Amino acid sequence: MNDYTHPTEHHVFEIANLRLQRGFTLPTARLVYQTYGRLNGDRSNAILYPTSYGAQHTDIQWLIGPGRVLDPTEWFIVIPNMFGNGLSSSPGNLEPPFGPERMPLFTHWDNVHAQRRMLAEVFGIERLAMIYGWSMGGQQALHWGAIFPDRVERICATCTSARTSVHNRVFLEGVRAALTGDPSWQGTHFTAHPTRGLRAMGRVYAGWAMSQAWYRQRLYEKDGYASLEDYLVRFWEANFLRRNPHDLLASIETWMASDISDNPLFGGDLDRALGAITAKSIVMPSRTDLYFTPEDSEEQTARMPNAEFRVIESIWGHRAGNPATHPEDEAVLRQAAEDLLAS
Repeated sequence: MNDYTHPTEHHVFEIANLRLQRGFTLPTARLVYQTYGRLNGDRSNAILYPTSYGAQHTDIQWLIGPGRVLDPTEWFIVIPNMFGNGLSSSPGNLEPPFGPERMPLFTHWDNVHAQRRMLAEVFGIERLAMIYGWSMGGQQALHWGAIFPDRVERICATCTSARTSVHNRVFLEGVRAALTGDPSWQGTHFTAHPTRGLRAMGRVYAGWAMSQAWYRQRLYEKDGYASLEDYLVRFWEANFLRRNPHDLLASIETWMASDISDNPLFGGDLDRALGAITAKSIVMPSRTDLYFTPEDSEEQTARMPNAEFRVIESIWGHRAGNPATHPEDEAVLRQAAEDLLAS
């Protein structure tokens, strides 16, 4: 396990004149991706692992490795960076007339169609052994299952949803209000790096991402933080201060628009979209997730014809689905991936 190192040089797939779902066309769309492991001869060992909110591939690759959740000695793992995350096409790197003052809306329909083209045109992959995704990555996994059911064998979706709930939108409205409350916000863009807004955003996020029990037990101290303030400043504030604020806003819009049925295939019929997901699936909410709740997840999973509902019994809230410092929850995720891949 200790001999494995993650690759450092990422790859870029360019698409000319990409027509986005909401009506704009990008003259050149860039999909940045990273690969781990080797594709076998019949291309049957490919796993797609999309990114989550505010994350790039280097932030989520920790669970790839021998003995981890996804094993690159057996599987060829591809992490595509979501549009809007700062690496793939995003407000912070788009050429005029787009940019911070004119941000196109990226949807998961756009993400999965670009990812399908990259897999087919670069690697000749027409069918995936599994899609693994947490949070917004899980949203993309469920979009794949509904939109391309014949191209996905298995789905492992953790702490996520097929359609962003009203309550989840309230959370996102609060995050957006905290960020755009910065004095540099001009209604369409920031005129300077919004340090005050990003710090406020981090503190709002912290109250939702972890559970009440997690704070009650002061588990931030077990993660090496000297105090609650130390944790809020060095983890949550620092996490968002390093990102482009326009990219963070664009990804909030993608999250708010997430709905596997909001497309020409299903016309808003969520039951029909969920019923189209034929991949063998495990859907895993955290018992204490405050915005992707187990109740919402169970209701959606019941409408998928080949899915198992499996709760992560954890007090780590939403981050039980991304337990970089919590091996007990990682073991639960690893078991789910192993169960699916052995089937």
